[in-house]
Amino acid sequence: MSKHTLFVCQSCHQSSEQLAENQPSDGSVLLEKINRLCSEKFLSNQLEIKPVECLWACSQGCVVSLSSSKKNTYLFVNLPPQESPIALLEFIQLYIKSRKGFIAWKKFPKLLQAAIFAQIPPVVD
Repeated sequence: MSKHTLFVCQSCHQSSEQLAENQPSDGSVLLEKINRLCSEKFLSNQLEIKPVECLWACSQGCVVSLSSSKKNTYLFVNLPPQESPIALLEFIQLYIKSRKGFIAWKKFPKLLQAAIFAQIPPVVD
């Protein structure tokens, strides 16, 4: 069974203000919180968390994408770095359990219902 992959944009920032020199981006904060939660839930054997420099949705940060072989891919935008890790973890667990990666919108955690940007069909050979 292949691992599921969560791509997290490290450079995302919800505000248009410049970051102070030593201040982490919102994307980095989100990444750290997701890593901590997933390790607490022992998901490392099923989920690979990959930080990326940019997911090209800079005006809609924070941005993550969840994908797996032969499953739908989901793209979430405008995620608040403090509140969204728990909602993402709930969604990830639903996604891992699903056979084809289809999650009905009404089953999304409330916060993610407003954050979904795209559901992309799987690439099938």
